[in-house]
Amino acid sequence: MSTVRVAALQMRSGMEVEENVGAFEALVREAAGEGAVYVQSPEMTGILVRERAMLEERIRPAGEDPLVRRAAALARELSLFVHVGSTAIARGDGKVANRAFLFGPDGSLVATYDKIHMFDVDLDQGESWRESATYAPGGETVVAALPFARLGLAICYDLRFPQLFRAQALAGAEVLTVPAAFTRQTGEAHWHVLARARAVENGAWLIAAAQGGRHEDGRETYGHSLIVDPWGRIVAEANHDMPAVVVADIEPQAAAAARAKIPNLRNARDFAVAERVYEGAAS
Repeated sequence: MSTVRVAALQMRSGMEVEENVGAFEALVREAAGEGAVYVQSPEMTGILVRERAMLEERIRPAGEDPLVRRAAALARELSLFVHVGSTAIARGDGKVANRAFLFGPDGSLVATYDKIHMFDVDLDQGESWRESATYAPGGETVVAALPFARLGLAICYDLRFPQLFRAQALAGAEVLTVPAAFTRQTGEAHWHVLARARAVENGAWLIAAAQGGRHEDGRETYGHSLIVDPWGRIVAEANHDMPAVVVADIEPQAAAAARAKIPNLRNARDFAVAERVYEGAAS
């Protein structure tokens, strides 16, 4: 099987866009120096700030965003696929897009994806999030056909919705991507098992670049960027929450081999849900 070298960038993005762009560029260059032809950054690469007013003050439309521009330029300069896991983009309608960008080696825009599932949760220890108060959810999943594989795009909380990845796999995706900013609390509990499960369920590679550590706005993210093979084995990991480059040689054809061994994609059947009510013992 032929291999392709991929990289997941682990970051600790803050509130200053230009600083984040500089950190992103340094990691992309490091990954390119290690021979990667596809590089993925985490969710919210360009800015990580909880206060809505500050966020809206600092973000721009896609055509003016400095991270988007730098990513396209780096892809062209270094002749590699650059996948900005996501960044906050001004939509101009009072809402913000949590948007991924995938650029080709010529600097052209291959695909974008807006995060579908909003992280509206109340966790233990008073930790609460309401993404839908700021962000507009996307309405379609995306599979990008690249020279080495078909790539499914997702973002962070999407990881908890297996139907999204099943749809991508049925559309031919051999590589699933989940750039993320998992909280430390949820990451410690679920990150590894969810990532491995999505890979196993779909017989696909999974690449998940993550934010890690304590950020300027006070949040704490889990780190542990992962690359998982179609059999659910972790082939590369940043086993910490510090900025890092995680590199692995993957074999996209291994997805077909895994699906041949366990053909659950084609064995799936439609079914109904029947409800039965216990009415108590007869008197």
